[in-house]
Amino acid sequence: MLIIPAIDIKDGQCVRLEKGEMASATVFSDNAASTARKWLEMGARRLHVVDLNGAFAGKPRNESVVKEIIAEVGSELPIQLGGGIRDLDTIERYLDDGVAYIVIGTAAVKISGFLHEACDAFPGHIIVALDAKDGKVATDGWSKLTGHDVIDLAVRFQDYGVEAVLYTDIGRDGMMTGVNIEATVKLAKALTIPVIASGGLNDIEDVKRLMAVEDEGIMGAITGRAIYEGKLDFKKACELAHAVGM
Repeated sequence: MLIIPAIDIKDGQCVRLEKGEMASATVFSDNAASTARKWLEMGARRLHVVDLNGAFAGKPRNESVVKEIIAEVGSELPIQLGGGIRDLDTIERYLDDGVAYIVIGTAAVKISGFLHEACDAFPGHIIVALDAKDGKVATDGWSKLTGHDVIDLAVRFQDYGVEAVLYTDIGRDGMMTGVNIEATVKLAKALTIPVIASGGLNDIEDVKRLMAVEDEGIMGAITGRAIYEGKLDFKKACELAHAVGM
């Protein structure tokens, strides 16, 4: 199982939010590239990067910082990137820059045909992010709750050819209250493609609980605030997850 550190970028800085609220941002570093290097040296095998300003603006806002991260670790550490990606040209530019996977969230729900076109144009490089509360999908940086059922949408997007589904319980993200295992497993069982869990990872026990259901189709988990605040020992989590996977 992959334990994937998150680097969320707001105004050029590495931050974490609570429940997606921009006003709740806590700054952990003003150098995202050096932070990425730290996680790589501690055992990361993939990196999750989000342009938070881009997610709210609907277009990239921290592209220069993303390029700094790529320059620092991109050749050694696969990067999955999301936030404000709404057109094929942006996807192509980021992939050419060295990003391994593009994460499409709001645009997958709101822009008709976009996700399908992206999967056709860039097979193997597209991950869809489904952020949900009480089983319903949220968009626009989690600010708008739709009536779409998360499992129904995931099954549809699976047929488009997405590489994986990134599932976030937005009621738990940044709160360190534990991953919603039940909802994550329910989604994974409905799919044949992998699910990446996100939202609420708190400690090594959460990692163990996720690893116990890995065979249901959960390939990894994203962690942010817990590793920045020291609640989760990232190096130990990676060693545990990787040892079992060998």
